[in-house]
Order: sequence, then structure tokens, then C-alpha cells
Amino acid sequence: MLLQYAEALCARHLVLASASPRRREILGNLGLKFDVVVSRFDEDLDKSKFRNGGEYAMATAQHKALEVADRLEQEENPPFMIIGADTVVEAPDGTIMEKPKDEAEATNMLLSLQGVSHQVHTGVSLVFTDGRLVKSFSETTHVTFAPLDTEEIAAYVKTGEPFDKAGGYGIQGPAGAFVSSISGCYFNVMGFPIHKFAKTMSDLIKDETIKP
Repeated sequence: MLLQYAEALCARHLVLASASPRRREILGNLGLKFDVVVSRFDEDLDKSKFRNGGEYAMATAQHKALEVADRLEQEENPPFMIIGADTVVEAPDGTIMEKPKDEAEATNMLLSLQGVSHQVHTGVSLVFTDGRLVKSFSETTHVTFAPLDTEEIAAYVKTGEPFDKAGGYGIQGPAGAFVSSISGCYFNVMGFPIHKFAKTMSDLIKDETIKP
């Protein structure tokens, strides 16, 4: 899907506008080479103006990518593409959860997710500096947690893991034991929907919207 273009893309200057080690790992697994330039966007969009978490994550990802593009386009050799991403968890009641600020918030998030299904949305925005083409999309995965007791949640919160993860958990860590089922892309829950990214890039190349 995208592997046949990986060598050509590695010859171009790609930038990931995220500090997430999980996104770096997932993109690196595709064989792509890229620099990391963390976005300075405040991530302060009004959630009430979006119909769902997917739209919110996609808009935030686009703002992240465009902020980095605005800075790097001033350089002598601007990058070919900037990749922005944002992941949120949407509780059954529609609450959009980002990263918890403290133990109490992390605990409340996990209590609201235990024993029920929720949605994980990752928005991705690709900004191509030549002509300022912007391609954005989102992916949604349905995750179900087993019932959890307060002692188990407290023990997890004390590990410190929840604090850099949307919804207060990371599926790739100890909280993976909380997950009784998943429907959709596993990597999307980690923070980057690798299949949809690869398909989107492949489609853009095949229809000659971009040239690697």
C-alpha cells in the first residue's frame, strides 16, 4: 500500500508535529524517516462546537500541523510534509477526554470507562508545503473495558501511566489488561491509525495529487 513508496518518501523531508513516542514508533515501523518538531498549538478548541470527538481531534490535529508549517515554511528548505495528530477518548455520555491533569481526574476518567464501551478517536492532518495542500481525516476505534474495582484503578493511577494519555490509559501498557474487546484499529488507540494513514498517502500518490 505505502511500502513501495517508502524509499522515495525517505528522500523527502518529513516532519512529525508531535512529541508522542508512540507515534514516532508507529511511523518508524513503516520505514519512514522524519524529524520531530513539536507543535506549540495550545489545544484549546471549544469542544461544544464539534459534533463528536472525531471532528474535534481532526481539527486539533490540523491546527497542530499548520502551526508547525507556518514556522518551517520560513526556512530555506521547508519540509515536504508535516504530520499532525491528536487522540481523544469519547465516553458513553459524549464527554471528550484528553490527558488527565492529576490523579483525581485520571481516577474519574477510568471509573467512567470501566465496564462499558467507549470510542477512541485520532485525528490526522497532512500539510504539504508545496501549494499548501491540507488533507485531514479521523479514525474511530470502539474499546470495551471489563468491570474494574477501585483498588485496581488506584494501583494503575499510581504507576503514573495515565498522565500523558488521552482518557487516562494506554492500551499498550498495563491497562491493556482492562480491555475485554476492541473493534477497529489497535494502533489508532495507541495514537496513530497507521492503516488509514498509509491508504490516504497511497491514494494521494496514485491519483498524482502529490509526488513523493
